[in-house]
Amino acid sequence: MTSAEIRQSFLDFFARHGHTIVPSASLLPDSPGLLFTNAGMNQFVPIFLGDRAPDVASWAGALPAKNTRAADTQKCIRAGGKHNDLEDVGYDTYHHTMFEMLGNWSFGDYFKQDSLTWGWELITKVWGIPAKRLFATVYAPDKTKGDPSDFDQEAYDIWAGLFRAEGLDPAVHIVNGNKKDNFWMMGDTGPCGPCSEIHFNLLPSDDESAGRQLVNASSPRCIEIWNHVFIQFNANADGTFSPLAAKHVDTGMGFERVAGIYATTNGFTDFTKDPSNYAADVFAPSFRKIAELSGHTYHATVPTKREGLTEQENIDVAFRVLADHARCVSCAIADSILPGNEGRNYVIRRILRRGILYGKKLGLAPGFFEQLVAPVVESLGAVFPELVSQQEVIRRVIRGEEESFGRTLDRGLSIFNSQTAHLTAVAVPGALAFELYDTYGFPLDMTQLLATERGLTVDTGEFERLMGQQRERARAAHKKDILVAATEGDASEIFEASLFTGYVVDTEKPVAAILLDIVHGGDAAYLVFDRTPFYAEMGGQAGDTGTAVVGGQTFNIVDTIKDKAGRHLHKLATDDIRYSASALRNSPAQLTIDFARRRAISRHHSAAHLIHWALRQTLGTHVRQAGTSKTPDRMRFDFSHFEAMTPEQLHTVEHLVNEKVIDNARVETYETEFDKKPEGTLAFFGDKYGKIVRVVDIGGYSRELCGGTHVTTTGEIGPIKLVAEMAIAAGTRRIEAVAGEPALAFIAQRDAALAAVNARLNAGTHDVAQKLDSLLAHQKELEKKLRAFEQRAAAALAGELAAQAVERDGLKFVRAVVSVEAPETLRSLGAQILGHLGEGVVVLGAAFGEKTSLVVLCSPAAIKAGHQAGKLVAHLSQQLGGKGGGKPDFAMGGGKEPGKLAELLRTE
Repeated sequence: MTSAEIRQSFLDFFARHGHTIVPSASLLPDSPGLLFTNAGMNQFVPIFLGDRAPDVASWAGALPAKNTRAADTQKCIRAGGKHNDLEDVGYDTYHHTMFEMLGNWSFGDYFKQDSLTWGWELITKVWGIPAKRLFATVYAPDKTKGDPSDFDQEAYDIWAGLFRAEGLDPAVHIVNGNKKDNFWMMGDTGPCGPCSEIHFNLLPSDDESAGRQLVNASSPRCIEIWNHVFIQFNANADGTFSPLAAKHVDTGMGFERVAGIYATTNGFTDFTKDPSNYAADVFAPSFRKIAELSGHTYHATVPTKREGLTEQENIDVAFRVLADHARCVSCAIADSILPGNEGRNYVIRRILRRGILYGKKLGLAPGFFEQLVAPVVESLGAVFPELVSQQEVIRRVIRGEEESFGRTLDRGLSIFNSQTAHLTAVAVPGALAFELYDTYGFPLDMTQLLATERGLTVDTGEFERLMGQQRERARAAHKKDILVAATEGDASEIFEASLFTGYVVDTEKPVAAILLDIVHGGDAAYLVFDRTPFYAEMGGQAGDTGTAVVGGQTFNIVDTIKDKAGRHLHKLATDDIRYSASALRNSPAQLTIDFARRRAISRHHSAAHLIHWALRQTLGTHVRQAGTSKTPDRMRFDFSHFEAMTPEQLHTVEHLVNEKVIDNARVETYETEFDKKPEGTLAFFGDKYGKIVRVVDIGGYSRELCGGTHVTTTGEIGPIKLVAEMAIAAGTRRIEAVAGEPALAFIAQRDAALAAVNARLNAGTHDVAQKLDSLLAHQKELEKKLRAFEQRAAAALAGELAAQAVERDGLKFVRAVVSVEAPETLRSLGAQILGHLGEGVVVLGAAFGEKTSLVVLCSPAAIKAGHQAGKLVAHLSQQLGGKGGGKPDFAMGGGKEPGKLAELLRTE
């Protein structure tokens, strides 16, 4: 069987047993707590938690309203956070950053008997794996360590029957495992249960005793291929375990692992070769392309250590790294996870850069990595069609990343090599690792990789210390008012969050509230009320301003922020309140927000949602919000994208959003449970969502989780104008826009500027561009003629100065102060003079306001005679209060004392 046939046979087998075959979920997980989708069960978590019925109709088209059995192949990435296989990839044959997990699930339907029996049937009867080479593990709690529940007698009895039917001894083929190996938990609390793993003896001999000894011993010759998890308990907060009302099955099989074993063993018949996932033909297209590009051949060697590798071992490690990383990066980008600077995006950037580094070890030319996309699509496109549809986007994203990193890679490697060449210490200094990270974009693990190859480690303690200092500097640069005391009472007091009532504002009357506390921080004071209509700065939306009337006094609120306890802190314009603080606490208050300002902010917030929607429509679904700012005057929207937008794309986005404004669609907001939010609702990694979330739905086409304030219909936004589009980091772009009155002001200002240009050019709106083009063409022609005149003048001057040369020791010397337009002109003039001289030294100086520039050129004969341009210009520049330097044949410098220039060149 081919790898594709193995995958399909798994799915077909479970389809015959009543399972709905569902598509792989995106690698971009629905849960904001995950970096990536890292297991097949991720998309089914709401079912296991009881938050959603096992309704899979939306997964695969027209199906029954309820289906309690499912199967699929799920893309998974384990390269960050708790699950991280990145550093092992390449050095062995069974770790991957991205892999497929074949799985089948029962949602309150069948349980252990069917799950284990069907699993046994598939691998032994359908695939033909020798039963003698299989071992099963069952849960046996270690009561001395407080392991939960009891021995899984039910699973043991099922396995015992299956092994006896094959004439095998259950006492040999069933291995007990404690909580670490054979008890699965979703978290500290929640669904959990025992699991049963199937291990495959891959030793040359099928000796049962030898195979049993390697179960769970981390041996590549006896590995787990399938895990059956039986979700039957709920872990309670008090440490107890209660039976679940509905029991579930969750299984996971490593697709590449099984396909690799099949290929290595010639269909599970010949176990003389070392097993390797990379023997599976799913990797063959990538290996062929790498061999074509590099001229090297893959020999499947596996190193036993990380340093001192042979040439072929290094080649084979690189082949495996590139094949794996190309799959991972391609699948991630296809699922809208672009390389970036934070979170999951940074992990993908690290993987891509690690791949580029290994490509360099194979001598691959810059730009090679994007050529590995096509083989990935060839191998996986049929099962993951998003790779086919997003192929060009994937290539363009990778191309941009390669170009960006390529500019610094060589320099960074040169610095690493030069500073570690004579290193006698065991550890590479953390300062060097930090410099490579901060200046050249080397992730720490890349520096650690380079160090390991030389038998060194990295001083990670020093690296983290320097990173901490950098974070502190960043925090200081963005520091706001520091609240030096949360209250005048007990610092350990627990506060309740303020009740926010400001989503709907009654402009006719203020909100009645009670002043609970007055907080002082820096030079400011903050009022805390039991309830408030003031929106606190959050999610990029500016805080509200307005007034508070307390005890007959009116206080101007100039900003609203939120503390860690969720209290709204209303900042006062001055801190004069400290003199009457005690008397005002617990007083009634009347709170009024600046409603006109709030409406302007809300317009920009709703406009940001429309722009996000339009960007995804125009550029693709890989676009994700990366930060926003909404103020009364304008908004900015940062988003993931790999290249500058074209004028046509910007026009399309602006046209789309203004169409929706004219359409005047309803803007609806409502709260729901996170796991019950409508399909297609955008949530953002890094944001913390509770069980209940707020959905903002604009016309049914833009739907996001958002806690901000919005208009009630899109028509309230008014015109939206895109003001600027720019890069703010590799893979991240920014749009600045204005809406409502600021948009009208922007249009008026631009119209006025255009009218002024029209008047100056004596043109109308219809022909102003044509007249401007004509004027620019005329200017270009004049500049061309001026340059020609300057070149002739410079040639004449060069000839005159060369004629005045002083000859000494067979060389000619020219020293002169000249008048030129720019320092760069000195170089070309000096080169022309030296061309006239043949062999000699040219020293030229020029004054530019309060500064001077120097240039020195030396011919080969002059250098041989001991004249060096770099040393000479350094000496002269020092006399002028400056500095300079360069190579022996050419150098530039300058100073700050132009009055000394003529005398210096005359006497030196």
